[in-house]
Amino acid sequence: MTTTDLAFTIERAKNQEPIGSPCTGVCKLDPAHGLCAGCFRSREEIKGFRSMDDIAKLTLLDQLLARRSTIAPSPAPSPAP
Repeated sequence: MTTTDLAFTIERAKNQEPIGSPCTGVCKLDPAHGLCAGCFRSREEIKGFRSMDDIAKLTLLDQLLARRSTIAPSPAPSPAP
């Protein structure tokens, strides 16, 4: 999963009616930080997503890419040979 894929999934979710899920299909909680390795939601956020109002969903969606960059920063480019 790349940041671009997650960004695409989030934008698609924001444009759905009702607001859609940011699930990327990875669905694996990382024990190191307790967040899904695909969408970077916590178990509680995943379980409660359907019952959130649209404002709460949009707020959460806006946080996911930032979470990902904090937890899994992009690797530095390799130096040219």
